[in-house]
Amino acid sequence: MAKTAEIGLDSIQSRPWSLATQVAMVVSASLFVAVCAHVSVSLLPLTPVPLTLSNFAVLLVGLALGSRLGFAALALYLVEGASGLPVFSVGLGGIAQLLGPTGGFLLAYPFVAFVAGWLSERSDKTFARALVAGVAGEILLFASGLTWLAVQTHSIAKAFMFGLYWFFFAEVIKVLFAAALGTRFWRGVRAR
Repeated sequence: MAKTAEIGLDSIQSRPWSLATQVAMVVSASLFVAVCAHVSVSLLPLTPVPLTLSNFAVLLVGLALGSRLGFAALALYLVEGASGLPVFSVGLGGIAQLLGPTGGFLLAYPFVAFVAGWLSERSDKTFARALVAGVAGEILLFASGLTWLAVQTHSIAKAFMFGLYWFFFAEVIKVLFAAALGTRFWRGVRAR
């Protein structure tokens, strides 16, 4: 019995971060995404989807925290928004926000963070690898968002007009910055 307790304690202590630290990181990351979401530019009447920093934050959270913690942080973010907290870039929040034009993007956030984190965990922590992980996350994000817009508008062409063309250049910049900062984060952690 004593050996079982020792083994359990050793495995907990061998983790890179304690449970309390992991919870604090998840909560902080969800708040970071909320703050970044409010840095937005409305592109109405061209598109109902705003240009925000939230996609950048989602990628950075996934790259920096990894798949599990990144997914948890973004799932918490969606719960915060669905419960009515003002964490989304537009609208009042709540379930209706998740069913609106940006719903496909929002609902993909936990999976985007997971994919970016998972790919990042399985490779060297280099800028090039983080860039590949970020691009994979963006592909998933836009596949989900554009599919949602196509269902709502009943047109693939309108979905691409509303959800992709206006954002392409900005998304390239966001992916580059997320990859650079994610790589820097891991180098800082490794140096400790």
